[in-house]
Amino acid sequence: MRNVLLVLLGTVVLFCSFSTEQGHAQMSEKPFQVALFNPIQIYNEETSIIILRLNVIYGRNVSVKGLDVGLVNYNTGGVSKGLQHGLVGVVEGDFVGWQDNGINLVKGEFTGCQSGFYNSLDHGEAFQPGIFNKARDMSGFQLGLVNYTENMYGLQIGLVNIIREKATLPIFPIVNWHF
Repeated sequence: MRNVLLVLLGTVVLFCSFSTEQGHAQMSEKPFQVALFNPIQIYNEETSIIILRLNVIYGRNVSVKGLDVGLVNYNTGGVSKGLQHGLVGVVEGDFVGWQDNGINLVKGEFTGCQSGFYNSLDHGEAFQPGIFNKARDMSGFQLGLVNYTENMYGLQIGLVNIIREKATLPIFPIVNWHF
């Protein structure tokens, strides 16, 4: 168990960046958050968390850079980085790292791995192992029962594979690709 925790902590450290971009006003950042459900949490939802957020039921913050764990993990904007693990993970902004929930949704730019029953991203570079994988525009690899993209530069392996914008054979069983 100790080795697993050390590996997870190492993963979080690799993906975390605590620098802020120049030209942007620095929002309120706190090192940790504990939430029963929003609004019953230590800091309000306009706060960014930079090390650890524990969501007993439902936590909501601007972004999390570090470890984000709970039943429902909700980030409203900005850039979130690190490991997000739980039942449902929603990121309205950008995400860099590993999103490991039963249901994963990223509405901004995504870079990393989404693993879960249902994985969905708007745009990014990703590896999506899951049962149903969906992306609007992606570069990478989808591995699941059903894989769907509007536009893809990469490979799909699954029972049903759909690359909608592909001119020839946009729907193909077992394997589909577009390079």
